[in-house]
Amino acid sequence: MALQVWMVGENGEDLKNHRELLPLSKLQEIGVLYWHLDPKKSESEEELAKIRKDRGYNYMDYLDICPGKLANFEEKLKNFFTEHMHADEEIRYCLEGGGYFDVRDKDDKWVRIWIKEGDMIVLPAGIYHRFTLDAANHVKLMRLFLGEPVWTAHNRPQEDHPVRQEYVKRLTDDNAGLALAAH
Repeated sequence: MALQVWMVGENGEDLKNHRELLPLSKLQEIGVLYWHLDPKKSESEEELAKIRKDRGYNYMDYLDICPGKLANFEEKLKNFFTEHMHADEEIRYCLEGGGYFDVRDKDDKWVRIWIKEGDMIVLPAGIYHRFTLDAANHVKLMRLFLGEPVWTAHNRPQEDHPVRQEYVKRLTDDNAGLALAAH
């Protein structure tokens, strides 16, 4: 199944009580990259290795988000859903389960990305976003990093943060160089 993307309200609710699916080009406009791999097939390991090499992702770990596997589950899930940005890309490859990444578009509206098994996304440094689980209440993610892992969330507002300013500048410069090819 293809990646599903749609607009949601401030609290994550579907607008007009339905999901009007958006084209993946909506993600490209804001610099979000996407691949679909099959974590159960060995050829996907080769594709993942190529992506990691091409983009310089030299560190990875795993995060299993569900009750009983993540300490302070409720508190952490609440923190993940607080709007924030990072000074580095956020790279997530979904191995099991599913969840929602909400990202802000050019008009500061929420775009919901429903990741499921096999989906890999890259959120650009400086993009405001949040995360929550889908109805299955479980996701196992591979987290990838450039160099040593840094996962510092900078809660909104961060308009004076240099990484945020660079992201906004790239958005307003007709997306020049913002999103590299993915599929």
